[in-house]
Parts: sequence; C-alpha cells; structure tokens
Amino acid sequence: MERKTDVEADQESAEQVRMAQALSKHIAVIHGPNLNMLGKREIGIYGGQTMEDINRTVAAEAGKLDVSVEFYQSNTEGDLVTFIQKCRGRVDGILLNAGAYTHYSIALRDAISAAQVPTVEAHISNIYKRETFRHVSVIAPVCLGQICGFGAFSYIVGLRALIEDRLDPWLV
Repeated sequence: MERKTDVEADQESAEQVRMAQALSKHIAVIHGPNLNMLGKREIGIYGGQTMEDINRTVAAEAGKLDVSVEFYQSNTEGDLVTFIQKCRGRVDGILLNAGAYTHYSIALRDAISAAQVPTVEAHISNIYKRETFRHVSVIAPVCLGQICGFGAFSYIVGLRALIEDRLDPWLV
C-alpha cells in the first residue's frame, strides 16, 4: 500500500471539505422573459437548445457537483422580483439570465440587492457583440459577476462560480 505524502493528504482533505460544502449548497436557476422560447426563436443567436435542455444539462452538472438546483422561468417582471425576494435565506446562490430585463429593470436590480443572495448574471449570447442597447446591464453592479457569450455553457460556468469556495471574500 502506498503511503500518501503530507501534501497529498492535505489536498485530499481540502477536496473532501469542498465537496461537503458543495453538498449543502442549493442554487436557484432563474430564466427571464422569452427564454421559454429557446430552440424556437433566433437560433442563430441563441442556438437550438430549449430551456428544458439547458435545465437538464445544469441539473446533470449539479448532480456531479453534489449541489441541488431548482428552476424558475417567468416572462413577467413582478413574478421574477417576487421569486428573487423569496430566495433570501432559502438558497445559497442565484444563477440569473434576466433576458431583456437585464438592460433596464431597476426592480430586478433592487430585488437582487435586497435578497442578499450571491448572484451570477448569465447570458447565452455575448451581449457586447449585439445591439448597443444590450451593452448595458443594470443588474451587473449587484451581481458577483457576469458570464456571457458561451452559449448554454454560460449556465455551467455560472453554476461552478457560485459553488466555488475559493472566491476572494470581497466578491461575495
């Protein structure tokens, strides 16, 4: 039997702690307006995957990471605000694709701020390669970070960022 070095043992212990912390994490994945139409609209911009396909991919990745996830979609700003508010004290992170509300919803921005839940903003398309009105995100200042332009994989990157325990404390 091979004996582990102290460094290997420390690394294994750190990985076990990370996995235990991840086990206790619950993430809300929130889809904003028109995302229920993915796979049917503007496939050249958003790709052919449906929202359900993305949810299945995120759920599978969450399973690998021992994280629980829930999904919510609404085309209505007020419903999104209410759901975000209800996340306070209930979830460990929010992965949010606010769709068009990204660019002008002060109500969503204020809900994210009030909920005090670490939030990652995600977009399928690169909003900075699109129309200039899409270059502004009013929610970005109250989010941990923004991921865009990687297609549906943006959701996976966002999920991984939310469970990462090595983030600098000033980010959270």
